[in-house]
Amino acid sequence: MTKETYLHEKHIQLGAKMVDFAGWHMPVQYTSIIEEHKTVRESVGLFDVSHMGEVFVSGKDALKFLNKIVPQDISKLNYEKAVYCQLPNNQGGLIDDLIIYKLGIQTYLVICNASRIDEDLNWMVRNKRGLDVKIDNQSHNYSLLAIQGPKAAGLMQKMGLNTQQSSFTIKAGEVCGIKVLASRTGYTGEDGFELLVENEFSEELWDKILEYGKEFGIKPIGLGARDTLRLEAALHLYGNDLDENTTPVEAGLSWSIPKDKKDEYNGKNVIMKQLQDGVEKKLVGLKMLDKSIARHEYEVFYNGEKIGQVTSGGVSPILGANIALAYVKNIKEICTGTVVQVMIREKLHDAEIVKRPFVQKRNKITI
Repeated sequence: MTKETYLHEKHIQLGAKMVDFAGWHMPVQYTSIIEEHKTVRESVGLFDVSHMGEVFVSGKDALKFLNKIVPQDISKLNYEKAVYCQLPNNQGGLIDDLIIYKLGIQTYLVICNASRIDEDLNWMVRNKRGLDVKIDNQSHNYSLLAIQGPKAAGLMQKMGLNTQQSSFTIKAGEVCGIKVLASRTGYTGEDGFELLVENEFSEELWDKILEYGKEFGIKPIGLGARDTLRLEAALHLYGNDLDENTTPVEAGLSWSIPKDKKDEYNGKNVIMKQLQDGVEKKLVGLKMLDKSIARHEYEVFYNGEKIGQVTSGGVSPILGANIALAYVKNIKEICTGTVVQVMIREKLHDAEIVKRPFVQKRNKITI
């Protein structure tokens, strides 16, 4: 049975085009994807991302448990701070990617992808043996609203939220008197906030954000623009750019893996060996040199040889070009500036390997 968020009726009332996504009935667009995309880049947009999973981890061994299941060193995570993490299996492949927030001395919030909640929980429970830790899935009790764009902070400040917090932090606060957990995070490459709110207050919060946001040019934004925004920012999508057969090193996430973490964690031997010896495949950015669009699983060629495949692809409204992410052979000839070919409808189309992200990210806020 397809699930519905608490805000489902709000989307219907706004005339959203609804689609099934990760087992949820979600809005893909309200007007046009390009219009919604540009709204977030130029002003501010409101997303319903309540399909994401919220799992609270607490107890005497909470830190030890988290350090066992992610490569990042959670012992260095300070109160009210957040860290981007991966959840590797024993072979270093990724069960999911996560954000972990520290809410208290022994209390953490784990945000996971909608399509992976069951797999994540199963893996967590299997890894808690012998540890004094509570794993509490509260996904069904909370809604998550994302306010993203250069005018997001101004809007939130007008609505009563104390916006004096830097990127990747979380604080308890109030928006028009509604209690929320406000994190300065997002999936667009823009500044913004994600508000975790109890379901019973989510509709009121949604309405108030749209009301107060009128003077800021706010619009509701669907999953279509969420995907084009994250692609321009070269942010990974689980199931496309990440899966259980891909390690964080292969995915270009080595920057997030500490070299000096002493604790053992699942897949550590594989990941550390790849950091030292290198990998056979790597993730690159592609810019199509014609009007063709490279889609998921399209094959990539170089000098007539298949060297990989596209994982994500589509239109960049900001660049006015078609872009993609692809895994290719990790050889020195395949580098920034190299022209490769993508097989589209049995014909090869040129694409240039370019630096990621495709557009400059503006989500690094320091207070």
